[in-house]
Amino acid sequence: MKVAFLVAPEGVEQAELTDPWDTVREAGGTPVLVSTKRGSVQAFEHLDKAETFPVNQTVSDAPVDDYDALVLPGGVANPDFLRMDKKAVAFVKGFFDAAKPVAAICHGSWTLVEADVVRGRTLTSWPSLATDIRNAGGTWVDEEVKVCTAGPNVLITSRKPADLKAFDDALVAELTKVTH
Repeated sequence: MKVAFLVAPEGVEQAELTDPWDTVREAGGTPVLVSTKRGSVQAFEHLDKAETFPVNQTVSDAPVDDYDALVLPGGVANPDFLRMDKKAVAFVKGFFDAAKPVAAICHGSWTLVEADVVRGRTLTSWPSLATDIRNAGGTWVDEEVKVCTAGPNVLITSRKPADLKAFDDALVAELTKVTH
């Protein structure tokens, strides 16, 4: 099971990257860090710089067909940067077109809005994205984790780092279905 973690070169919330990453690895999967540029990504703990992580593949060189699922970690700046990159947005949309599972946490749903894939879907996010999600045709709910199957693929979303346990559990449950 190969899972793409799409992040911008700067601004990803570290816990929202590392916690699901470790969960995928512990479940026997292969997490791959995909970004818009080569080198490394600068993670943050809220507004403070945290660790850096090496990029495994750029979005330009990452065919959706090579992956079984996509994870979109949050952080305020991370998805905002990704929304402005046409290749990153197309990469996200490609997972929906291919009916592959997608998981987004916190502000990660901003990239889903930009990819125009929330229409008719029910999801959660950091509360400040509720209006964006509604305006894009989605239904926003205030839940720890929401697993939506009302589309071509399963969409797993959570609100914040405190929801990571529920997010990780839902992600592994879906990945287990994909591999069996």
